[in-house]
Amino acid sequence: MRRFGRPAAAALLALSASGLAAGPVAAADPVTFGQPRATSAFGKSIEFDQQVEITALPSLVELLLRTPGAAGRNVTLVELPTATGDQTLHFEVDLTTGHIVPNTTFTARWRVTDPDGRAWLGPEVTHTYADARVNWKTLEGDVVRVHWYEGGDAFGRRALAIGDKAVADTAALLGVTETEPIDFYIYADQQQFYDALGPGTRENVGGQAHAEIRTMFALITPGEINQTWVDVVVPHELLHLVFATATDNPYNDPPHWLNEGLAVYLSEGYTRDYRNEVEKVVADGTIIPLEGLAGAFPTTFERFRLGYAESTSAVDYIVSTHDRDALFGLIRSYATGVSDDEAFKAALGVDMAGFEAAWLESLGATAPVRHGPQPAPPGPVPDGWSGSAPNPSVAPGTGSGSSQAPNRPPSDSSAPESSNGLILAVIAAVVVIVVGFALFARRRSARPGP
Repeated sequence: MRRFGRPAAAALLALSASGLAAGPVAAADPVTFGQPRATSAFGKSIEFDQQVEITALPSLVELLLRTPGAAGRNVTLVELPTATGDQTLHFEVDLTTGHIVPNTTFTARWRVTDPDGRAWLGPEVTHTYADARVNWKTLEGDVVRVHWYEGGDAFGRRALAIGDKAVADTAALLGVTETEPIDFYIYADQQQFYDALGPGTRENVGGQAHAEIRTMFALITPGEINQTWVDVVVPHELLHLVFATATDNPYNDPPHWLNEGLAVYLSEGYTRDYRNEVEKVVADGTIIPLEGLAGAFPTTFERFRLGYAESTSAVDYIVSTHDRDALFGLIRSYATGVSDDEAFKAALGVDMAGFEAAWLESLGATAPVRHGPQPAPPGPVPDGWSGSAPNPSVAPGTGSGSSQAPNRPPSDSSAPESSNGLILAVIAAVVVIVVGFALFARRRSARPGP
C-alpha cells in the first residue's frame, strides 16, 4: 500500500479532452456537482463523498485518485446510483486490510458518465491522511518541519537542528537544491511508531524515509534526543530524501546498495564493525553479490545488517580508488535516466560487472555463487536406452529454458523399415504412371475422328 496509486497501466488513465466537462455546470446538464469532501480515521478508512444532482441514471461512476509520485490517476469503479435527483456519491478505502503511511496526500475527483456516453468531471478535493491519535507539536526550519508530541520545545529544536543540517550538507555534496518542505515525525512510543509504518516493519528499524511524500519517521523518546545514535539515524534517513531528489527520473532507479551505502558512509562512515562483518563473509565465502543488494535487502537480521556493511564497503571503495567527486557524479548521473552500466562507465570507467569484480578483488574475495533459477536436469530415460544424446543445441542447460523431448531412439528394425519405405515409394510411382497412361489412352479413344 505504500505505493498506492501506481497501477502498471497508468497510461490508460489519461483523460480524453473530448466529451469532458468540469463542474459545476449549468442546471440543464444531466450532471451537476456540489462540493466534494474527504475524511479519514487513522488505521480504519479514508472516505470520499461527492454531492451530485443527476437527471438520468448514469452508465458509469468513477473515482479518480492521485498520490504524490504516482504515474497517473488510480481509477476506481463506484456503485451506480439507483435513482435520480439530489444525492451523495460515496467511496471508502478500507485500511483494516491494507496500510498507508501517515502524511500521504490524496487528490480526488469524481467522473460520471451519462446515458449518452458523455463524461462529466467534478471538482478536485485534496486530503492528507494523518495520524490523529496524538496531539502533534510543529517547528519549521529552513527545509525540515519537525513534528513531535512528547518532550518540550528544546526537544523539537534539537531534532530540527539535526535535520536541517543533514539536508543542507547532503544537498551541497550532491549538487541539488532542496526547497520543498520535508516532514519529520518523531514517535515516542514503539507500538505507535510501528502502527504508523505498517505491519511489515522490521523490529530493528528506528527510522524510515518515504521519498514519494518527502516524509521521515523516527522513534526517539525525549530522554534519547541527545544520545549519539540520534545524530546517525536522523541524517541517515534524511539523506535518502536528498538522494531521491538528486536521482529523480522516470526510467531507472539507482541500485539500493548505492542509496544505503551513501547514507551509512556519510552519517557514520565505514566503521570497524562493518569492516569486520565484510571480512568475515569474505573469509567463509558467503559474501552477497551486489546484484543481490540492488533491491530489497535480506530479511534475516544478520544478512540484513551485512547488506548495509557491504553497501558501505562498496561506496568506500569508490571513494578510495577514485574520490568523493566521482561518487557524487555517479549518483547525480542517474537524474538523466541512464542505465546502471552507463552511469558506472561514465563515472568510474567500468560497467557494473567490472566494478563489482574490482571491488571483490580489493577485498580478496572470490566471486560469490549466484543462486536463483537453474536449468532443469535431464529427465529419466527408458530402460535399455541406446540412442544418441539429444541435439546439443537443445540439450538441457544450453537452450532457452524450454523443455525438449529427446530424439526417438533407433529401432532394431530400422533397416527393414528403410527398405520397406523405398519399395512402397517405387510402387506408388508405378501406380501413378499406369493410371496416368490409362487415362491418356481413354481420352484418345474417345476423341472424334476427322
